Amino acid sequence: MPDRPEGTPRRASKWRMRSRRAELEARASAAREDIRAQIAATRAQLDATNERIEAKAGRNLPRAIGFGLILGLSMLFSLIVVKAFFMIMAGAIVAFTTFELASALRFAGRDVPRVATVVLSLSIIPVAFFFGSSGAWLAFLSIVVALALWRSGEILVTRQRVTRGDYWADLGAGTLILAYVPFLGSFAVLLTALPGGELWTLSFLLLVIATDTGAYVSGLNFGRHPMAPRISPKKTWEGFIGSVLVAIVVGILLAIFLIGMPWWFGIVFGATIALSATMGDLAESLIKRDLGIKDISTWLPGHGGFLDRVDSVLPSAAVAYGLYALFA
Repeated sequence: MPDRPEGTPRRASKWRMRSRRAELEARASAAREDIRAQIAATRAQLDATNERIEAKAGRNLPRAIGFGLILGLSMLFSLIVVKAFFMIMAGAIVAFTTFELASALRFAGRDVPRVATVVLSLSIIPVAFFFGSSGAWLAFLSIVVALALWRSGEILVTRQRVTRGDYWADLGAGTLILAYVPFLGSFAVLLTALPGGELWTLSFLLLVIATDTGAYVSGLNFGRHPMAPRISPKKTWEGFIGSVLVAIVVGILLAIFLIGMPWWFGIVFGATIALSATMGDLAESLIKRDLGIKDISTWLPGHGGFLDRVDSVLPSAAVAYGLYALFA
């Protein structure tokens, strides 16, 4: 410690104040550095944990949860407040999903007219909402024929040299898009338009979320045996069993408290949706594997593309509509 300077008491007091201030500043600086080090260590630990989870699950979980909450709250608002708003949201999702799937197939070599496919896909949504199942079926058959005529017109106008095999392959790819996205998606609109159907739509969407969550948690903690290693290496039988159990519990609660059905229907509802959601996820994984891509697109944070988010919803909508027709 430095010697006390000679001089008046005032000078000594000033020296003590400067010394105390320097000591406090040194302590504050050390505390700041310690806090920064702790924050950096915590951030590094969180990043490492997130990297392990992303490697195991195949997606960025925080971003996926954040976007999922935004999308889920929007859907909830549309179902509870105004049914027609759900039709608009469903149409927007169908349009984006159709466009990205058509783009992926074009990248794979199939000449699918994207603009025409999106426009035709959109047309089935309001028809399903206002004219029911018969209107949806007629609209689907009409847009398939319209897409074939559009593709034929393109070839004639541009004088493309297309072999017969490529022509039918292009039509098959376009029909696959129309059947997979707008046709299956129209069942959610059909269900919502029915009396009390908005609660059924909300229920099956919650069941899809429960299935996804149950599979994720179970697979992450207990997954050992791959379910379909050639199609989706990260999907395990343990995850599937967990998804079914969670879906059944949630299904019973939804049956009793939301859609006014007996408890045993919740078991049927939950197990059936868990199966359809899993099959939808595997079907989309098979498409991506055939195309040689990881995600259909990168539009949605943490999710890849719209199809990566609604792959389980599309077949589940048809299943939920069938269950409503049989039991409600």
